[in-house]
Amino acid sequence: MKAMAVENLISVFIESLTTEKGFSENTCRGYRNDLDEFLKYLAENRHVRSNDPVAIDCVDNLTIRGYLGYLHKRNKKATIARKLSALRSFFNYLVKRGVTEDNPAESILTPKQEKPIPAYLSVDEMFRLLDSIHTGKMLDVRNRAIFETLYSCGIRVSELVGLNTIDVDQRQALIRVLGKGGKERIVPIGNKALAAIKSYRQLLNRECRISEKMNGPLFLNKNKGRLTARSVARILNKLITVCGLLTPVSPHTLRHTFATHMLDAGADLRVVQELLGHKSLSTTQKYTHVSIDRLMETYDRAHPRK
Repeated sequence: MKAMAVENLISVFIESLTTEKGFSENTCRGYRNDLDEFLKYLAENRHVRSNDPVAIDCVDNLTIRGYLGYLHKRNKKATIARKLSALRSFFNYLVKRGVTEDNPAESILTPKQEKPIPAYLSVDEMFRLLDSIHTGKMLDVRNRAIFETLYSCGIRVSELVGLNTIDVDQRQALIRVLGKGGKERIVPIGNKALAAIKSYRQLLNRECRISEKMNGPLFLNKNKGRLTARSVARILNKLITVCGLLTPVSPHTLRHTFATHMLDAGADLRVVQELLGHKSLSTTQKYTHVSIDRLMETYDRAHPRK
């Protein structure tokens, strides 16, 4: 078993992420890219001829350490940590399947992470961005609905483009979102976002005879197919140029902005965790630093012996 080729084992592992774990295509692609880079390193540094497969018994603790040293020359700590995590998961899988006896990556410490502050827009900047989207043409009306929805709900851009018309409950002001790992959650949506969606779908019905009652993609591209996450990012880049914001903005920035504004307004951390669809509360806690000013103001105002 130990003579099995690493390349073949990687393929089996990636397949298991889909069939057993239910990971998304993007997540599986990320694992594949990280493990393929490790395989390339093995081929170049274990003196294996280009046509020969790299055997799993070539890999030990020193091999992993050598690979991390190689990565340190060209990658940030967060990237190295992610690649090490992919290796740990891969070898854990092999241990469970009896392919290897131990995990050579298990005892290696993860590089200490920097904790970058998530980029976000102030309330004024967010309103400025939304108000810069004129609603004269069909695509403008659609764009207004897209970014009103992203800010209103704090959903991922992948979740946004996956929405269907049936997922929007106008009466109860809720949307149904399919998140990471196929997990479904229900998220509130504000009146302005609902109104923007309704305007867009009514215009789509009038001009293109695409009924808002027909189930299908909620947001359509110019060819009337489902909009992609990449397209949303391109649209946002153009809007940022038009309204002249200096903060680097991506669709994910609007998710950070949603979380920050909710916490600043006093929302409970666990509620925000549920709205964002985070598995762990620690993932949501990265947003709390931006509320320190508000906490200090409250402390100064309320504490009798400050």
